[in-house]
Amino acid sequence: MRHILFSYALSGDQRGQALSGPEIARLLRSDDLAWVHLDALDPGAADWIAENVPYLDPHAVEALLAEETRPRATPIGDGVLVFLRGVNLNEGADPEDMVSIRLWIDPHRIISLQRRQLKAVGDIVERIRAGQGPEDAGAFLSLLIERLTHRMEPLLRALDDEADSLEEEVIDEASPALRRPITEVRRRAITFRRYIAPQRDAVAALRDHPNDMLDDLDRRRLLESQDRLLRTIEDLDAIRERAQVVKDELAAALSDRQNQHLYFLSIVSAIFLPLGFLTGLMGINLGGMPGADSPNGFWLFVAGLLVVTGLSILWLRRIRRR
Repeated sequence: MRHILFSYALSGDQRGQALSGPEIARLLRSDDLAWVHLDALDPGAADWIAENVPYLDPHAVEALLAEETRPRATPIGDGVLVFLRGVNLNEGADPEDMVSIRLWIDPHRIISLQRRQLKAVGDIVERIRAGQGPEDAGAFLSLLIERLTHRMEPLLRALDDEADSLEEEVIDEASPALRRPITEVRRRAITFRRYIAPQRDAVAALRDHPNDMLDDLDRRRLLESQDRLLRTIEDLDAIRERAQVVKDELAAALSDRQNQHLYFLSIVSAIFLPLGFLTGLMGINLGGMPGADSPNGFWLFVAGLLVVTGLSILWLRRIRRR
């Protein structure tokens, strides 16, 4: 059954044991807590749910199999439908292309689906195999949110370091080539925030809902995850604003550099404009040109040009001081 990625008993006599075959559906129906993790891309996942857990709310099943999801938490009866997101740490993937996990959780069963591998789920599996896995639904949910949040933080610190590095480069030497990486940092911060902000709201809704699955310890852990998500959102807002400021500084530096070049060209034009006029005027071959019959006419004209050049420079320096 390729659509079943793995399944474990989380409580009772079989606690920590991997489940397979009909045993999965049997334990899901029992009073003990069991977890099955399905591949949402496999068509067999929908058939398996319909055949083995027909008692689930139809709206919950439809939401679990939906193609697009956003982080949210919706209580239904004695269970809760939870959609969460985690950073994409798969090889060759963009971390900000966040991976979704969809869960139905009630006191006796956990049914989760994924479309891509999520390392936070792997963290829980490792704890279960080591005999340190969660023993009830509330502990599972708080642990999953904690691991999802923990996996985000190193990538966000790296994004913050990248913003710092770009800011230093702009201060040291502004270059048009920096425009693209600055825009990329801002885009990534916006993408991360698009999913993390609703995830914070989903965690807050879970913590505040009067659900018997969550004890005081679970609620404290959810509160800590909510606070970490809030700090993450604040950091993303700061990165986005800093990237915009750095982009403005880069634009200002490049504009100043362009103005300096234009000013230099203006000076050269101001100096050579009268010289060009005089040489063009004296270059016409008409009778009566002054100095045409004088052996020193050329040198006198060059001396006149030097005087005009000197006067132009003095005039430009004088107006610059004003």
